[in-house]
Amino acid sequence: MKKPRLNWAAEPWSDDELLECAMAVPETEDTYSFTFRAPSGAWFDYQPGQFITLDLPVDPARGPKGNIQRTYTISSSPSRPLSISVTVKAQPASIGTRWMLDNLKPGMRIKAYGPAGIFSSHRHPARKYLFISAGSGITPMMSMTTWAWDSGEMPDIVFVHAARRPSDIIFRERLQHFANRVPGLQLRLTVEEPDPFRAWPGYMGRLNQIMLGLMAPDYLEREVFCCGPEPFMQSVRDLLNALGYDMDHYHQESFGAPVATEADAPVIDDVVPDEDARSQIRFAASDVVAACAETDTVLAVAKRAGLNIPSGCTFGLCGTCKVRKLSGEVHMVHNGGISDEDIAEGWILACCSNPMGRVEIDV
Repeated sequence: MKKPRLNWAAEPWSDDELLECAMAVPETEDTYSFTFRAPSGAWFDYQPGQFITLDLPVDPARGPKGNIQRTYTISSSPSRPLSISVTVKAQPASIGTRWMLDNLKPGMRIKAYGPAGIFSSHRHPARKYLFISAGSGITPMMSMTTWAWDSGEMPDIVFVHAARRPSDIIFRERLQHFANRVPGLQLRLTVEEPDPFRAWPGYMGRLNQIMLGLMAPDYLEREVFCCGPEPFMQSVRDLLNALGYDMDHYHQESFGAPVATEADAPVIDDVVPDEDARSQIRFAASDVVAACAETDTVLAVAKRAGLNIPSGCTFGLCGTCKVRKLSGEVHMVHNGGISDEDIAEGWILACCSNPMGRVEIDV
């Protein structure tokens, strides 16, 4: 294979030129970083956090009709412009990523489009950042963190990442290398379960309000960037809303559907209880009806009505106040004190559930 010639007088790469795969590096199980160069020696100009679209020949026998296009966040940083990298993890139903893992080798050339995207710290400069990611949503955060490292200025970043196991944390060693050398980068990692026979000194369990307060006590002062599966980002928005965070400083990117322009950005219409909106709770077993506001909790309304719901922590952690909802809707932001199975069966935690309209509770 003829190595690409680095031409220091070259222009920035444009998507008129094919990309040549230079390296394929394993990161975790079923996750690889693919590094590309421009055969002409062109350099890459983009914003950290942006994405690129790859044209993948998944069915070469059909010619161009056998190609599919897939977008991937760029995991490298424009501060290192001689190459560009994407880090991909194959999901159970993936086609393009699976093809890359099985077939893409150094020396192969593919068509690419971009870079593009609006998810970048460059667009929202701030003194302090809070990066929150899960799974392969870590890739734009890695790009933005590498830029901060290479900039020569001390960053102020709290980097929060959630994974299933420690061995699933992409870029863990590289991030630890950065954090070991600059106090302004604080790593906060949480996992669902430890790896067998390996001690885990970090956080355990789903990210919640209590955990976030310990990870980043000054979260209200930070510009937040979030990337991960849609349910994860929904839970992050819920907990930030519940904590009184100014959501004008919140930015998100789904690793499933990166956004190219502001016009393409989906409208986020989260449920946020309104203190001026009126609700009503009927406690069925006691035959008591109480008027309240959306911002009241079921537990607080019950106490005002003279009813006793056993409770402990009062912030959704212990699960003591679990009661069954018979009808209506509540907005619940808990801290792990109830399982998804219980929620599906109609159980709620009274201490952190806000009635949305008319609700009936078995109390």
